[in-house]
Amino acid sequence: MWIERRWRTVFWLLFVGACAYFLFYKWGQIRWLALSDTDDNMRLAEVKAWLGGQGWFDLRQHKLAPPYGLNIHWSRIVDLPIAGLIIVFRPLVGDFMSQQIACAVAPMLALGPALWAMILSVRRLIHPRAYPIAFAILMCAQTTLLMWMPLRIDHHGWQLATLMLVVAGLTDPDARRGGAVAGLATAASFGIGLELIPMMAIAGASIAIRWAWDRSQAERMAAYAIALGGGCAVAFGAFASQDNRQMVCDVLSPVYLSTLLLISALLLALSFVRTDNRLLRCTLLLIAGGVIAGLFAVSFPQCLGRPEQISPELERMWFANIREVKPLYTKPWREALVIAYLPVIGTIGAVVAAWRARAQSIGAAWASIALLSLFATLGLAWQSRFGPQAQLLGVLGATALAWAILPRLLDSGSSLLRIGGTLCAFFALSGQAAQFVAMLPQTAGETRKAGAKLRVAGNPRRCLTIPALQQLDALPPATMLTFVDLGPRLITMTRHSAIAGPYHRNGDAILDVQKSFRATSPEIAHAVMKHRGATMLLLCPGMAEATIYQAQAKNGFYTQLIAGEVPAWLEQVELPANSPFRLWRRID
Repeated sequence: MWIERRWRTVFWLLFVGACAYFLFYKWGQIRWLALSDTDDNMRLAEVKAWLGGQGWFDLRQHKLAPPYGLNIHWSRIVDLPIAGLIIVFRPLVGDFMSQQIACAVAPMLALGPALWAMILSVRRLIHPRAYPIAFAILMCAQTTLLMWMPLRIDHHGWQLATLMLVVAGLTDPDARRGGAVAGLATAASFGIGLELIPMMAIAGASIAIRWAWDRSQAERMAAYAIALGGGCAVAFGAFASQDNRQMVCDVLSPVYLSTLLLISALLLALSFVRTDNRLLRCTLLLIAGGVIAGLFAVSFPQCLGRPEQISPELERMWFANIREVKPLYTKPWREALVIAYLPVIGTIGAVVAAWRARAQSIGAAWASIALLSLFATLGLAWQSRFGPQAQLLGVLGATALAWAILPRLLDSGSSLLRIGGTLCAFFALSGQAAQFVAMLPQTAGETRKAGAKLRVAGNPRRCLTIPALQQLDALPPATMLTFVDLGPRLITMTRHSAIAGPYHRNGDAILDVQKSFRATSPEIAHAVMKHRGATMLLLCPGMAEATIYQAQAKNGFYTQLIAGEVPAWLEQVELPANSPFRLWRRID
């Protein structure tokens, strides 16, 4: 069939079609460069600073956390496509429009390798004609798709692409090529950030276990080890910032580079072991694992806990209130259902597929995918940020179930089963059923709760719009005491600076802001502003962060300001009548 023979052409049609839909869906936000996420704003601020002359290895954001700048745990890898697009288009369309183009196009570029890898994996594991079903299911995975949408310029979409490339490496019948692809994709993921380290560890362990079980997998493991070690060395040498070259635990630093090089060396050495004794191979692998774990624990005991290494005070005041690090069950049930449905279906499908293929050559690959999918799904009970990767992996298992069910329904002699049954089965397997359930009318209690939240919040989103921020940009440049979550947008779209942004390495700056707005005495904020050189205090009433202050510090400084209790050392700055902000100037 044409769809089987010309699958590369179909890939381009699907990719271009998806990008066209994304652009149509996000056109209104693209026009106004509406980067709603703090990380997306910070990413653009980093790119603008680099293009403005800041050093390649200097990733400090000098418009935050004065006087030393904000220490951030990123690398320049994801900056490259954004900066490249700006450089190409700026001479043609100007600065602002070049940023619009870059922020619209760069995230969609990551969909390309992810979709290519998914198509390859589905063709290898399920059927050469099954990939359109996988694409259809992927288009229903809303949490995942958002990572590739225009304006989502932070690293999440690229991380998902590396994850799917690792899966493609696991499924590749060419052992050397598959191992090399998996190793390079893992190195790229670590070079970008460490949030996928559990998934990459499982994938790497599965390659080693496949060798322990089947000696013919030695070439895959050797290629993986060489690519992993070499790729990580290049990622560190070429992209690690000056701050990331210290013995830190939240990024590809000397801590993890040395460990990954050791892992690569041991796996490469094991691949040369010439023995058909499966028990001996398993024993050697366990010894190697013990050596790696032991040396890591002895050499880097500071990294045995959480990689963020934040203080209990920062955890309580700030980190515990971040939505994406909360378990999925803390979210409203409709939202939790939409996120978790496809991962659960996909995990079931992957387990079934692994069992059915247990005697085939693809059985090991399906077992690896099932384990990855299961871990990502269970991870939702720890942090809801596992959602995108869990849904992405769930597409594979859901496609396997769909390929087993849909053809039988389509071959049915009953038109009711052919049409109605096929539609119902697809809705059930793709997650659309969860979408429909989530759209059911709200209960009276849910309606009251939503109404109360809306009345309290007002319209805080206006604070993030360009027209509102232009009102602030008309003022002389200043350092402002404002919300942690407002800082990145403020520094990206105006000439102003802020005290803090939501990045864990800068706990002191975050705590300064938290304590300023929570304390009952205005003098705490006064002292912070003097220490940080801030001359203005900016509020956006109703922002999510503001509601936390009101709920957890009912008599705090933020609540006092909103109630009109302004200390003598602050003087109100007049803004246009339609401004969503409230602004004061320090006058002492």
